[in-house]
Amino acid sequence: MKRVALLGATGSIGRQAVEIVESHPELQLVAAASGSQPLDGLAPLTQVGGDLTELLERAEPDVVLNAVVGFAGLPATLWALERGVTLALANKESLVAAGELALEAQERGGGLLLPVDSEHSAAFQCLEGRAPEQVDSLVLTGSGGPFRGRKREELEDVTPQEALAHPTWNMGPKITVDSATLANKGLELIEAHFLLGLPYDRIEVVLQPTSVVHALVRLRDGASLGHLGYPDMRVPISFALTYPERAETPLPGLDLAGGLVLEFEAPDLETFPLLALARRAGEQGGTYPCAFNAANEVAVAAFLEGRLPFLGIAETVEEALADVDGAPARNLDDLVEADTAARRLAERGLAVR
Repeated sequence: MKRVALLGATGSIGRQAVEIVESHPELQLVAAASGSQPLDGLAPLTQVGGDLTELLERAEPDVVLNAVVGFAGLPATLWALERGVTLALANKESLVAAGELALEAQERGGGLLLPVDSEHSAAFQCLEGRAPEQVDSLVLTGSGGPFRGRKREELEDVTPQEALAHPTWNMGPKITVDSATLANKGLELIEAHFLLGLPYDRIEVVLQPTSVVHALVRLRDGASLGHLGYPDMRVPISFALTYPERAETPLPGLDLAGGLVLEFEAPDLETFPLLALARRAGEQGGTYPCAFNAANEVAVAAFLEGRLPFLGIAETVEEALADVDGAPARNLDDLVEADTAARRLAERGLAVR
């Protein structure tokens, strides 16, 4: 029996995780947390808001599924890694912001870090058991979001409602807007660098509009391995929670004879500059990825509140990154300070628009 603590239980990932736990007798939900929504006895231990690490201390889980949105998920990520508790990570922002510190914590704790993002779960599965020298490069895929194919001038007046109309995935508002700006691919690029140990120049991002191909791994002999499946988060959630068993899910396999067409294209970095900004922040290292994430969170919130136009998201992030110092973080306090400073710069940029 695996004791599961679910953080972010009322979000899109959390709701699907509850479905997976309830369908597998070997999984037991012992704790659940949300940011503000009531949980109505979802688990023996529940918590709304507050310090998530206190809940984890009381729950003593075997697996922590961290589906908290944003930088707020970082303390729980470090808690699990330090203690060798298996971490099923859907909170990409914590690894983006604290990549080196998180890997050091995992090395001390010795536990498993299993990705729940569909692309990173796919890449993990393609790479599992493979020697690093066999791997040439990694290809992360993305649908391109609701505005794929549009140019900058066509995005000047788009509304939050339009940005939230994702063509293939059903996700929460923040990640859906990130998909529309391609910031999500940028965050995933940084996460993949830390999670899979590949340098940035060996990680490529391409668009695959139907979201059927989740990742590809190119091998040194010229072959490419791909992970394919319908866009449904229950697959990577189940993989992480039942690893290494790979339990059955109710989802069908691909209907290859039904006319399945696979298309790929390069992302438009001029129209969607946040992907390139994220790569640059990752390559600069230090706390630049933390600052990128923080400024992006501020800008997305402002867009959803109607305080910032869609194109202003990237502009706000770029301006904030130009003013941060990006110094490496020695500990969590340094990261919190870098996060706060980047948010302050982003808010200042909003005030003068």
